[in-house]
Amino acid sequence: MRFGIIGTNWITDKLVDAGKEIKDFELTAVYSRKEETARAFADKYGVDTIFTDLEKMAESDKIDGVYIASPNSFHSSQSVLFLKNKKAVLCEKPATSNLRELEEVIKTAKENDTLYMEAMKIPFIPTYEVLKENLYRIGKIRKAVLGYCQYSSRYEDYKRGDVKNAFKPEFSNGALLDIGVYPLFLAISLFGSPENIDAGGINTGKWKRNRCTGEYKYVL
Repeated sequence: MRFGIIGTNWITDKLVDAGKEIKDFELTAVYSRKEETARAFADKYGVDTIFTDLEKMAESDKIDGVYIASPNSFHSSQSVLFLKNKKAVLCEKPATSNLRELEEVIKTAKENDTLYMEAMKIPFIPTYEVLKENLYRIGKIRKAVLGYCQYSSRYEDYKRGDVKNAFKPEFSNGALLDIGVYPLFLAISLFGSPENIDAGGINTGKWKRNRCTGEYKYVL
């Protein structure tokens, strides 16, 4: 299967490296907003075709499917674009920013009879299937604590005022839509959709206003 990729970060490298283990996988096109970035990534894997225009990539006969590793806020629109062009879509988690967008993606996939899949690794972990098949053995479950903690590699930059995309809400980023997706997915897949949700947070900082620029900055 001839794959195109959107996004040239470390997770894309992981996807391509894994693809090398599959005889039917072939990387044939790379997209980036900047031509030099696309070319550098393509050259690394011996790929000739690059794009800086998503419409042209979606219409191209160089690919059969696309792997989307762009910021979360673009997942929905990019998935819909490629599905409408009969290209299979493997989209990084989270699939979309909200339920409305996900419903549109699923609807588009069905209308075009084209494969859509979220790149969620949990269902493919062998121990997950064992857990799911044997959960009944422990009897009635009254409480489950699921967590995933990781110190962000971008957090030190954030504290210095250099806010990377991972911390920008306009890109649908944040703890819940990053690694928080994993325990949430596991909880729902094992126990079903919740009847109600109680959520809380801890405020560890405060907003300060710059007197010169008028801009606000969150300070820990």
